[in-house]
Amino acid sequence: MRIVTYKRIQAFSIKHADAETSLNVWYHTTSAKSWKNLHDIRQTFNNVDYVGNNRYVFNIKGNDYRLVAIISFNAQKVYICFIGTHAEYDKITDIKNI
Repeated sequence: MRIVTYKRIQAFSIKHADAETSLNVWYHTTSAKSWKNLHDIRQTFNNVDYVGNNRYVFNIKGNDYRLVAIISFNAQKVYICFIGTHAEYDKITDIKNI
């Protein structure tokens, strides 16, 4: 998978240094995969949730943080829409359109 928005990981890691290692593991693991569907993602990350509109939510660092990504299986691309704390994620009112 090609991750289009690695800069979001870098920027978030500056503010939340404790998430850097977990985000980099997510990045490198995801980059090495060729997912075709949700089942494939769950083979790698068993706690991923599909929330609609091609958006998937990943728990980062033991669920301290959440990462929301749009995944295009046909294009083999991942676009990171959001990285934040669990509390920040809970404030999102329309997850399908972020």
